[in-house]
Amino acid sequence: MSELNQSVSDEIMVALRRIMRAVDIHSRRLAHTHGLTGPQAMVLKALISAGELTVGDLARQVTLGQATTTEIVQRLERHGLVAKHRSTVDKRRVYVSPTEEAVEIFRHAPPLLQERFAARLETLADWERTLLLSSLQRIASLMDAGDIDAAPLLTSGPITDAGLSAPRKRTNKDDSKGVTA
Repeated sequence: MSELNQSVSDEIMVALRRIMRAVDIHSRRLAHTHGLTGPQAMVLKALISAGELTVGDLARQVTLGQATTTEIVQRLERHGLVAKHRSTVDKRRVYVSPTEEAVEIFRHAPPLLQERFAARLETLADWERTLLLSSLQRIASLMDAGDIDAAPLLTSGPITDAGLSAPRKRTNKDDSKGVTA
């Protein structure tokens, strides 16, 4: 491999590593400051927006599988962040809604990483977004990851990771390092 090719390869690896680190850092911050994983936050945000949804409707809205969504909802329910109730019209239907505690958490939560990314992505020209998509699909293929099922969620670790630890208290030291929720 020529020196130029090695340099380009190294720069690609550095860029990929930066992306992976950014996702990991955001995931850790969310867990430390709010006690939530990215998928849990995404599910709560969808419920807060909708008011109440069935698990099936919620799964479709957040583009996760129903089994994964059910597991996330169960964890959130155990921690008092969502409540389930049966429909008064059709007793077979169970709705999930956010609790006041969940709403309060999101009053102070920053946008999710994928929301900020999507907003910035939308500012690009169509040709540039298409070029990025093509390049990323090619990279996924080169990494033998082209056939891996993935939700449109920027988080590290498995989607059903436990999360829901007690939020960490912020300190002035966090602020001086630029750590934000």
